Amino acid sequence: MRLPWQHPKIPVLPLRGLIAARPGALSLESCSGMIEQGFAQAKASGNLILAVESPGGSAAQSDLIGQLIRRRAEEKNISVTAVIGDVGASGGYWLACAADRILANRLSIIGSIGVVTGGFGLDRFIARHGIERRIFTAGENKRRLDMFAPLRPEDEAFTREMLDQAHTLFKDWVRTRRGARLTRDESLIFDGGYMLGERAKALGLIDGFGDVDGLVKELGGPKARPVWLRPRRPRGLLRFILRGAAEAALDVAEERLSITRLG
Repeated sequence: MRLPWQHPKIPVLPLRGLIAARPGALSLESCSGMIEQGFAQAKASGNLILAVESPGGSAAQSDLIGQLIRRRAEEKNISVTAVIGDVGASGGYWLACAADRILANRLSIIGSIGVVTGGFGLDRFIARHGIERRIFTAGENKRRLDMFAPLRPEDEAFTREMLDQAHTLFKDWVRTRRGARLTRDESLIFDGGYMLGERAKALGLIDGFGDVDGLVKELGGPKARPVWLRPRRPRGLLRFILRGAAEAALDVAEERLSITRLG
């Protein structure tokens, strides 16, 4: 129960940065605690705000975070509103779709409902310089998309099929969450392109314009205040260990190029 002199409080969950399963990025591991805390605090008002600021990243992490938000919202009967700042594109838009309503700025970058993966082809480079690649595998497709080997037609076909499958899942998620609000001409929505907030509203990707401060007042009244949730920062030696882990991740860049990304 809120005392008469207390201001209504609306929890705000920031979803910011690149989406990836690594230290320093937005992932299920890094934000699950904030999500649980946010829904716990939302019981008083019945509302939770997602402050989305992300260009995208890992398809799997985007889905994991979005699904957790939806489960908690339905379990606890909480209304969720997403507010997109500068950018809520690709995986960032996936996260916004976990909300019941999406607001943005007229100049926000929105959409990019597509999937991408890629790498480099260095087989001619090493051949030109007389470099011999020695690699041993068990399994004929273990070297699939090896940047030091010529691209095989079957590898390209496999990759395109995988991307089409991921794109279909992305489109189904948007259709499920946005429903009849989407324009009938889906070719303008699902071509992978991004757009400004004005166009996104016309196509039904967002519901209107607004910011966190205005939304807090709308939901809780003129005296309402936002409660910004923050992830716990590692302290002491753990901070340096995590920093070292982030740097070590660069050593597996070749492998990570094959990961399906939204953005």
